[in-house]
Amino acid sequence: MLLIHNCKKILTVLALILFGGGANAQGLNEIEVLTEAYPPYNFRDGGILKGIAVDLLVAATHKVQSPIKREQIKLQPWARAYRRALDGPNVALFSTTRSEERESKFKWVGPITKTRIVILAKRSSNIKISSVEDLNKYNIGVIRDDIGEQLIIEAGVPESKIQRATKADSLAKKLNAGRVQLWAYEENVARWFIKTNNLENDDFVVVHTLKEGELYYAFSKDVDDALTDSLQKGLDQVKSAPGKIGKTLYDDILSNYL
Repeated sequence: MLLIHNCKKILTVLALILFGGGANAQGLNEIEVLTEAYPPYNFRDGGILKGIAVDLLVAATHKVQSPIKREQIKLQPWARAYRRALDGPNVALFSTTRSEERESKFKWVGPITKTRIVILAKRSSNIKISSVEDLNKYNIGVIRDDIGEQLIIEAGVPESKIQRATKADSLAKKLNAGRVQLWAYEENVARWFIKTNNLENDDFVVVHTLKEGELYYAFSKDVDDALTDSLQKGLDQVKSAPGKIGKTLYDDILSNYL
């Protein structure tokens, strides 16, 4: 009878582990993954999501046997995706510049790559920025809730000088037309949108650097540490795995876009 009783206890514990404890268990592929049009890091081309951060995420999750497929990733305007990641539950957002203002709002995995947030002006404007106070003289275009917006607010630029948009295409056109004098954005991304809007990158210059940092995958605070640790492990493996055309698989991914 004691043996039967002990067997029942063992079976009960196993059932709790498999069905009770497992009911809340998640894989990376069960997280809601959000991104924006932010080339060359993440963008849609011919109906397919690609970019440095997308390719890296797919490769890293395969390394830890919890693959995220491209079609699972949702492309949304940044402000909407950012708010969704803040609220949760179970949301991942990329590519996100890690900053002091954002540090406590998310759990972080990365880095994806280095980034530089700059102020662009039209070359013909001859605008010179010697200090952050000089920014107050001009109308500055930003993407709502983007790191560029957050940095110029921190710099003390008055609300009356900030013009918000939801799409980078519109800001590239506004800067070219003189409807804003400056544009605060990630340098590589800004120049991508300048080019895709049939404008000449040589016509635009960096007049000030707001921040040099790194891009990360940001997770809503409720996501289990085991999942973020798992993705970090996969990311580290991609960065050390041998590549085909570069030093590592990570180098191969970068070389496809930069």
